[in-house]
Amino acid sequence: MWDQLFQQHARSGLSLQGKIRQMLVSAILDEQLPLGIPLPSSREMSAQLRVARNTVVLAYQQLVDEGYLISRERSGYFVNPEILGARVSGVASLRGTPAPDTHGSARPDWDRRFVFRPTHQRNIVKRHNWRDYPYPFIYGQYDPVLFPTADWRECCLKALSVLDIHEWAQDMIVRDDESLVQQIRTRVLPRRGVWAGADEIVITVGAQQALYLLSDLLASPDTPVGIEEPGYPDARNIFGRHTSKLIPLPIDAEGVIPSDALHACDYVYVTPSHQCPTTVTMPLARRQALLRQAEEADFVLIEDDYESESRFEGDPTPTLKSLDRNNRVIYVGSLSKSLAPGLRIGYIVGPAELIAELRGARRLMLRHPSAYIQRAFSLFLSLGHYDAHLRRLSAAHRARAETVLAALAAHMPEFRPVPIAGGASCWIEGPPWLDADALARLAELQGVLIEPGSVFFMSEPAPRNGFRLGYSSIAPERIEPGIRVLASVARELHASLPARGASAA
Repeated sequence: MWDQLFQQHARSGLSLQGKIRQMLVSAILDEQLPLGIPLPSSREMSAQLRVARNTVVLAYQQLVDEGYLISRERSGYFVNPEILGARVSGVASLRGTPAPDTHGSARPDWDRRFVFRPTHQRNIVKRHNWRDYPYPFIYGQYDPVLFPTADWRECCLKALSVLDIHEWAQDMIVRDDESLVQQIRTRVLPRRGVWAGADEIVITVGAQQALYLLSDLLASPDTPVGIEEPGYPDARNIFGRHTSKLIPLPIDAEGVIPSDALHACDYVYVTPSHQCPTTVTMPLARRQALLRQAEEADFVLIEDDYESESRFEGDPTPTLKSLDRNNRVIYVGSLSKSLAPGLRIGYIVGPAELIAELRGARRLMLRHPSAYIQRAFSLFLSLGHYDAHLRRLSAAHRARAETVLAALAAHMPEFRPVPIAGGASCWIEGPPWLDADALARLAELQGVLIEPGSVFFMSEPAPRNGFRLGYSSIAPERIEPGIRVLASVARELHASLPARGASAA
């Protein structure tokens, strides 16, 4: 039995001592071991698990210190009968409770009670097991090969020093890690031409929470909010949660088009550095015109600079925030998107009075992002690891982008990619006959994951011939073979269309 239990934890990444401890804790808490029974002696357990006896002794002793086991002189180690405490009676009472009547009249009518159904919104759908596919052209995931494991681990270990623990272990309430705010002020924002005081920055759980906080604070049911068309679906859904007046703003090869539609907006959400999803970069003249219009029509710009650091050539275009002289721009940034999305660290830059209210709103939601992760990220920035990572990432993404464009030209000449100036994705407009949703379904069967473009459009029916290819998480050597497979699927899809034969006739 013990050998089988031990094998269940063999891939946990822990030391042998840690694996034995994890095995025993799981067996106790899962009630696989009766309370009060003796465990095998350290000699017998070491023989069964084929590990050193001292390893077992140390694991046993640690569990004694933590109350899971009791050591009795000359008798050995026993499961502590008090370890489950009130939990045992709770479990017992649950076992004696009859199964709930899921169809009875006393059951709440949840459909009637919901005031909001997020599952009914149109969202980007990504496979959780994307690593199992040979050709994952998806955006927003990271490549383990490019992740600076040693550097990040170094910063996490430094953040576990006694002095650092004293800082981040406390409830910060509305505060953020001061060292991280300082790093953002002095190392991150100046590269984008943005200067801000400590009271003009708030840390968020990614840019996603930043947008939700802004929407929650600034948008009422009748607040008109302009959204790029096509644009970021989650931003559309977030603002659509708070207002019914979403105004689609058409884009061209230079981003949002300055038009009379902007005059009807109180807020305008834009992605000028790399427009989502088309990746086009808004030129300086267009940015200046947009700011002038914001002043004339009295609306506020929410600038999502989600891929600000990724530009393959030339100097970065100044951010809207860097050109702003009248607090017309709320700036949203992400630190974790280019490192590891799972870390969830973003920030908002805005006037001090707005930041104070955002901190209050964040307190109601989750108080503050993990102070430990904030401290580790601060160290990662201060030691120069973040800058070095961005340089490596930019070089890798540039090489992959070139491979993507070359493969598309060779295998899918009918498909028109938007020129790639930076970032980690490519927007492609297919021929008029293309249904990108159908292409994605058929391509998935061949191991190719792409992102159909219809979800990025607010209008219905949405154009169906566009799709996005991400290249941040696919190995470089798989790009050309993957696009070759995608081209084959596209040809089969085109050949299967009933209208093709009719038009030829």
